Amino acid sequence: MGHDHEHGHQMTATGRHRRALAGALGIAAVIFAVEVAGALITGSLALLADAGHVLADAGGVALALGAALLAGRPASARRTFGWARAEILAAAVNGLILAGMGVYVFVEGVRRLVEPAEVEPGGMAVFGAIGLAGNLAAVALLFRARNASLNLRGAFLEVATDTATSVGVLAAAAVIAVTGFTRADAIVSILIGLVIAPRALRLLREAVNVLLEATPAGVDPEQIRAHITELDRVLGVHDLHVHTVTSGLPVLTAHVVVDDSCFHDGHAPQVLDALQACLAGHFDVEHSTFQLEPAGHANHEHPVHP
Repeated sequence: MGHDHEHGHQMTATGRHRRALAGALGIAAVIFAVEVAGALITGSLALLADAGHVLADAGGVALALGAALLAGRPASARRTFGWARAEILAAAVNGLILAGMGVYVFVEGVRRLVEPAEVEPGGMAVFGAIGLAGNLAAVALLFRARNASLNLRGAFLEVATDTATSVGVLAAAAVIAVTGFTRADAIVSILIGLVIAPRALRLLREAVNVLLEATPAGVDPEQIRAHITELDRVLGVHDLHVHTVTSGLPVLTAHVVVDDSCFHDGHAPQVLDALQACLAGHFDVEHSTFQLEPAGHANHEHPVHP
């Protein structure tokens, strides 16, 4: 028995912050253009690495924004959850791009350590300062929305890391200007690569967990089972599954064994209401589907999961 609820179309967490994403994307595009120009003028690998990092991050923000627009499309008979999963696919692609960029910057930085190039520190500092100012503006735009969804968190981490790498560019420029040690440019580039890689892998891991329908972080199925079995007329729970369609949209399904009398005295709808209220109130799971069963029905099911 399922519980008939009309789940109206709801904008996803990322979709509610589309303006912030669009603003951050515009800022990233400007920073990228400025830093590429600066790298060509000054010969700085650190500036070029930071520009590449910004480009990858801008692509990630663009993916997140595009996915949010897709996720805002209503559900249909063909796609019963609409395009909500597009946000997670965007996060996975973003992680792959960042990982590739991190490897490239690291390898090129090592090559520059062996064969240092001439760098003009004054221009490097000017373009680095412009990049830092832009990144700080993007951080301010996304700060409040950073925990709303996986994509927004990824976008915030990207611009926050860009801010740190811009500081690194300025530090390298200062070292070169004072000491003439041009390898500082390559060292900062390597550090940028090392910063990109673990963040990319973390984002990939989280996206893959969602795609593999792993239990959402912070959700304990045993606690859910305990709460459900405490409800009046509920005898047991099996085939309990909980996963995430996209950030902010956890889904739960379960077979709930209830007292046989529920099917004769009209209490089944009340039990369903209690189950829905329990999940929404204690675990913030508003999209749940239950199959109510009399005792002994599980014996006819194969296989039966815990």
